[in-house]
Amino acid sequence: MKFCWCTITVNDLDASIKFYQEIVGLSVTRRFSAGGGTEIAFLGDSGTEVELLYNPKAKAPGVIDGISLGFEVESVDKMIEFVQSKGIKVVSGPTQPNPHVKFFFVK
Repeated sequence: MKFCWCTITVNDLDASIKFYQEIVGLSVTRRFSAGGGTEIAFLGDSGTEVELLYNPKAKAPGVIDGISLGFEVESVDKMIEFVQSKGIKVVSGPTQPNPHVKFFFVK
């Protein structure tokens, strides 16, 4: 079994695409209208993808506790500096629960 994608409902598709392109480094693999006002964009780097789902007629998504996406980077400290330079708020971390894992959260 192979994990293929996760779906995230967003309030602003273009801003979300920009985040995943400029901050995470993913590329749009496909983008299309799904009818009824729904727009969908898939972004990925080599197999696994993030699916962004937007519908202006749907109830705006809220913050859901307990869900996060993790991305591997060469330097967590440099990535923190990078996201902060882009005006993105670091809401937690960096946290290093063991010598092999270090992470932070943004909003």
